[in-house]
Amino acid sequence: MATLALALALLAIPAGAQAAKPGSLTQLAGKQGCLVDRSKPARSCAKARALNGPGPFMGSRAIAVSPDGRNVYVASSGSDAIAIFSRDRRTGALSQGLSRLGCISAKGIGGCGIAVGLDEPNSVAVSPDGRSVYATSRAGNSLTAFLRSPKSGALHQLPPERGGCISALPIPGCLAGRALVTPDVVVVSPDGKNVYAGAFFGNSVASFDRDATTGGLTQLAGTAGCIAEATAGCATGIALKAVEGLAISGDGISVYAASALSNAVVELSRDPASGALAQAADGSGCIVEAALSGCTPGRELAGANAVAVSPDGDNVYVTSLLSNSVTAFDRAATSGALAQKEATNGCLIFLRSAGCSFGRALVAPEGVAVSPDGRNVYLASFESGAIDVLDRRAEGGAVRQKPGAPGCLAAKLKACSPARALKGVSSIALSPDGRHLYSTAFESDAVNVFRRNK
Repeated sequence: MATLALALALLAIPAGAQAAKPGSLTQLAGKQGCLVDRSKPARSCAKARALNGPGPFMGSRAIAVSPDGRNVYVASSGSDAIAIFSRDRRTGALSQGLSRLGCISAKGIGGCGIAVGLDEPNSVAVSPDGRSVYATSRAGNSLTAFLRSPKSGALHQLPPERGGCISALPIPGCLAGRALVTPDVVVVSPDGKNVYAGAFFGNSVASFDRDATTGGLTQLAGTAGCIAEATAGCATGIALKAVEGLAISGDGISVYAASALSNAVVELSRDPASGALAQAADGSGCIVEAALSGCTPGRELAGANAVAVSPDGDNVYVTSLLSNSVTAFDRAATSGALAQKEATNGCLIFLRSAGCSFGRALVAPEGVAVSPDGRNVYLASFESGAIDVLDRRAEGGAVRQKPGAPGCLAAKLKACSPARALKGVSSIALSPDGRHLYSTAFESDAVNVFRRNK
């Protein structure tokens, strides 16, 4: 009788739940699983405003979840807007408020609030205290700053004198900024004291002081305000051509940059007191695919474009567009210096490569994120329209793709679990509780919602 009861209980479980593996993803059912721009056919997704071109090809941090888990913010380059969503913290489902509660844009389209400098925004970040939201815009050569309402999640741009818009172009209402040529990514330090922007064509990282009370920004004075390959008035850096990814360690002492044209991951030491960044020139300040004086050689870093630090601070992971790979590094706790893992622990790559393990659906990877519990690494693969699911070892941080269909999600790949509206997936973010994952799909004009299985 006990055996029969167990069998009946198993039959009562939904089919998808029986196959669920810890850390695997399941897209929410029906219209809760995806939202598309209202100009697109809805099909099985809900419609939303200001979602034209979310998460463009240049940009791997186009979606962010607020620290309180109440909101999700999306940089939509085609809409010149930031889309704002309320999040159900129990189900993970997203909903968009009416009028200015649901979006803010350069032109106020669809009833959105109006902001200066949002010209093709491509990256968004929320401060650790949840009071501020920041965005980079590649066409505006700008960094914009917003006050966030903890109650509604709505955004209000700060006034010009507080750095509501800082740009390398002479835009009315914006302060002048240095080394902000086509900024591609923005991050906030864990202590909330600084904001950093990586500039693709500026070959640089720009550094800003953040006012803890207002969220306002001021670029650091002199050469502390930026570090670049060859820009007058900036500190000199190595292997910073086309900075496309940034991440900060949890202890706040290291800023890591992924440089697409240098084929490199760069380690910048951060002074917690001043916020200034510095790079070592003894080989520990950068790891590159090809030999470069002042850097250490690495593997499978062609077109490095996104970077993430594990919650325990022991590892760093980098996606590389041209290598179709993700590379894993050990991080020194005291200095922040990186060392690429040996043998097949050091890289996961599409098809085959000597010294790397095999990765499925890993074509033109863009975004990368590590789960809050450190058990999984997730990748957004733009060309294959897939999200790859990797298991991460608790000891050592080595990663392997989950076997079988749970190892990836895609619309039309037989080897992956099915998912909707993932064409051109580029950016991913996890909720603070680790229960849900959100992604942007540039070519689907969509935001996708997944439950992370326990």
